[in-house]
Amino acid sequence: MKTFLKRIAPITLLIKIKKLVDKVDQLAILIFAKTKMTSSLYYFLFNSSFMREHQSVLKGRIKYYESLESIEDSCVLLRRNIHRLEKGLIMRPRRDVFGNAFIGETVSSFILAIEQDAVKESERTWFIDVLSEYFEVVSSSPEIDAAREEFYRVCSGSKISNQSKSIPYSHKSIPKADISFEQLEMLFKQRRSVRWYEDRDVDVNLIRKAVNIATQAPSACNRQPFKFHTVTNKGLVKKVADCAMGTVGFSHNLKTIIAVVGELSSYPAERDRHVIYIDGALVTMQLMLALETLGLSTCAINWPDIESREKMLDELLGLKKYERTIMLLAVGYADPEGGIPYSQKKDCTDLIKVVK
Repeated sequence: MKTFLKRIAPITLLIKIKKLVDKVDQLAILIFAKTKMTSSLYYFLFNSSFMREHQSVLKGRIKYYESLESIEDSCVLLRRNIHRLEKGLIMRPRRDVFGNAFIGETVSSFILAIEQDAVKESERTWFIDVLSEYFEVVSSSPEIDAAREEFYRVCSGSKISNQSKSIPYSHKSIPKADISFEQLEMLFKQRRSVRWYEDRDVDVNLIRKAVNIATQAPSACNRQPFKFHTVTNKGLVKKVADCAMGTVGFSHNLKTIIAVVGELSSYPAERDRHVIYIDGALVTMQLMLALETLGLSTCAINWPDIESREKMLDELLGLKKYERTIMLLAVGYADPEGGIPYSQKKDCTDLIKVVK
C-alpha cells in the first residue's frame, strides 16, 4: 500500500496523510487506553506489534510441556525445582518439612533425565548432591517419603560426600577477589561500545572461555533461558548485523557477531515472558566485561521488535518460534584509531530515588 501511494501521490500529500494517520492514532490511544480490555482491543484492531510475542509465548509453553516428557540437553523444570530446594535448605529458620508440593515431580523428572541420559555430568552431580542433602535433613510426609524411596532406588542410596561443592554453602567460604573499586571502575570505563575493528579473526575458544564465567550471572530460579548464536563467517556476520537498524555504516567491518537469544520454552506461563530479557541482559553484561579482559572489544546492538527484521534473522539463524532475539553483540579486536562516542553517562543524582 505504501509503495502504491508513493507512485500516485506527491511527497507533500504523503506527509499530510501520515500526519492525519498519526493524529487519528493518538486519538485512538487516548480512548482505548482507559481499561485493560479496551487496550487489548486497540492492539487487536489497529496494531499487530505484539502478535509475534503472543505466538512465541504459546509456542514456548508447548515446547515446555514437551520437554517434561522428552529432555534434550537440560531440564528446565528440574533446574528450577533443585534451586527451590536449595533455597529451602538455606532458610533461617529452616522448616522441618519443605518442598512437599513439588518434590514428587522433581524426583520423577530427575529419574527421567537419568533414564534418557539427557544431562551433563556437572548437572547430574548437582541434582544428586542437593536431593541427597534434602532427604537427609527433611522430615517425613507421605509425598516426601515416596519421593525419597524412589530417589534412593535410582541412586542406590548414594549420599553426598563431605567434599561435595554442589550444595548450599556459607557466604564466608566464598573466595574473595583481589580487585579494588578503582580497578573495577577502570574496567567499566575501558569497556566501550567499539564499532571499528582490526582485520583479525576472533578465536571462538576465547568466546567459550568468556561465556563460561559470564554464566555466573544471576538467573531467575537458575533457568538460564538463553543461547549465544555465534557467527564468524564474514559474509553471514554482515547479513546478521544488517538485520538490526543501528549498524548502517559499520556492519561491513565486523568480524564476529553474537545473537543473544532467549528461550520462552523455559516457562509454562505468560507471567515469566519478560525474564528472558532480564536474564539475557545480566549475562551479556558480564560476557562483555569478560571479553574485555581477554583483549576483545564489543558493541551491544539494540534489537528492534520489527516483524520484517525478526523474520530476516530467524531465517539466517534458524530460530524457532519460541526463541526471541534479545540483542546482537559485535566482538573483535578494536582498531586503535577507531572513534568512540563520548556518551556522557548519568550519575547517581539522576538515577537514585530514595524511598523513605
